[in-house]
Amino acid sequence: MTTVTLLYFDGCPNWQIADQRLRDLQSELDFTLEYRKVETPEEAERTGFRGSPTLLVEGRDPFANGDEPTGLACRVYETPDGTQGSPTVDQLRDTLG
Repeated sequence: MTTVTLLYFDGCPNWQIADQRLRDLQSELDFTLEYRKVETPEEAERTGFRGSPTLLVEGRDPFANGDEPTGLACRVYETPDGTQGSPTVDQLRDTLG
């Protein structure tokens, strides 16, 4: 079974949107959902945290293009509807399906 890890920090509410979208897809796509709270800039740097929310699929960030900064910040995603704070349900389905 695939493991999806949702990395987040409390200062950004966007992780809750990603969490809800992942939960909506969980039974359909049959994956395990784990959570990891990032609490310090040092931890963000050490883990390669590219902002909240960061999604790791089997430890890999499928939405990273390599030039995102690390740190305690809100992350943005390019979607068909413009920039958003979380991938869309369809983007998540395509990535996890």
